[in-house]
Amino acid sequence: MDYIKDLRQKVGNMPLIICAVGVIVSDSNNQILLIKRSDDGNWCIPGGVMDVGESIQETAIREVYEETNMNIAELKLLNVYSGKQQHHIYPNGDEVYFVNVVFYTINYSGQFKPDGIESAEIKFFSMNDLPANISPTNKPFFEDFKELSRKKYKGIL
Repeated sequence: MDYIKDLRQKVGNMPLIICAVGVIVSDSNNQILLIKRSDDGNWCIPGGVMDVGESIQETAIREVYEETNMNIAELKLLNVYSGKQQHHIYPNGDEVYFVNVVFYTINYSGQFKPDGIESAEIKFFSMNDLPANISPTNKPFFEDFKELSRKKYKGIL
């Protein structure tokens, strides 16, 4: 079942409100895993759209596996993002406003590799040396994750 594809056949490119999930996967050096999107060449965290009947946690686990070939566990909620900052127009003209639930984890396993469909490349990046072409919808995630990391480093959390 491809809910969004079926919906797009009925409504075309008009703006849709889409429930999505993203996961910041962090390693022991506080680097984060990013994928380079195949459609627009921008870097972003792994994630995607929720399927009908799926929980948001199931979506996170499935999407990370599909895009990176990695298994994740022990998801912690970073934040929920919506509004104008989550507006995106795909290269094919499909327009969406995401309600993006973003988790983070340090618990992952597997050998990451791009799926060749959604992800063209996968790489860990330092939070202080992120690529210039970050997907605009992801920028608020990184700001919040940096702040969370600072608080943990200072022992506030």
